[in-house]
Amino acid sequence: MSKKLLFQFDTDATPSVFDVVVGYDGGADHITGYGNVTPENVGAYVDGTIYTRGGKEKQSTAIFVGGGDMAAGERVFQAVKKRFFGPFRVSCMLDSNGSNTTAAAGVALVVKAAGGSVKGKKAVVLAGTGPVGMRSAALLAGEGAEVVLCGRKLDKAQAAADSVNKRFKVNVTAAETADDASRAEVVKGAHLVFAAGAIGLELLPQAAWQNESSIEIVADYNAQPPLGIGGIEATDKGKEYGGKRAFGALGIGGLKLKLHRACIAKLFESSEGVFDAEEIYKLAKEMA
Repeated sequence: MSKKLLFQFDTDATPSVFDVVVGYDGGADHITGYGNVTPENVGAYVDGTIYTRGGKEKQSTAIFVGGGDMAAGERVFQAVKKRFFGPFRVSCMLDSNGSNTTAAAGVALVVKAAGGSVKGKKAVVLAGTGPVGMRSAALLAGEGAEVVLCGRKLDKAQAAADSVNKRFKVNVTAAETADDASRAEVVKGAHLVFAAGAIGLELLPQAAWQNESSIEIVADYNAQPPLGIGGIEATDKGKEYGGKRAFGALGIGGLKLKLHRACIAKLFESSEGVFDAEEIYKLAKEMA
């Protein structure tokens, strides 16, 4: 049998060590990483993957697009897919900054905890202008939730919401939340609250969510203290606090890692797999 070869196209200068480790754990026999990959130079790399093996052997070659910048990764991913034609293609996956797998795991766990549906529920994504926040907003909106994407400045939050709406054909709204008071205000009447902020910043104090009767579930993607949502633990996985349920970053991270590995394994099941947010989220819901 042909060796399972994974080619890692990274938009950063150095390919991610994290992605390499998970790639091997997901079943790749050999991983070759390239840094500083752009839409302009990726074509030659793609050609090397599609013009070598033939027939069923082709499914043993796959592409992973990563790096710290989701927007850059999306551009490279589009360039990769445009290079394919007819049978000249291999399976590919986009997970820049772990955004797709992290957001998919977080939303899948919350949807399950909500009884399998969040349709009509108000969901607030605090510090949502980064890739994990934007992907979370998109997936929640796709499930029928009424999503508010928040940022410190309205123009940045609106730009992120516009990008999500254009890419996923949903209707996410934007809100400016520059301080604790505005964040406490925006979660009033919300059912679901996600915190997707940077390390070292508490976005929502414990009292702001525990004293809000409408809130059912909170989820935080930050594993390092202080956590984004006060009063929970990073290891929480549906733990109850006064009738509300909480998910911490490590509680979400267990599924995220399993999901990442499972996606890598699926890359080698055919030569036609395409794993972006939607496909990864579908698998996350099955695994959750």
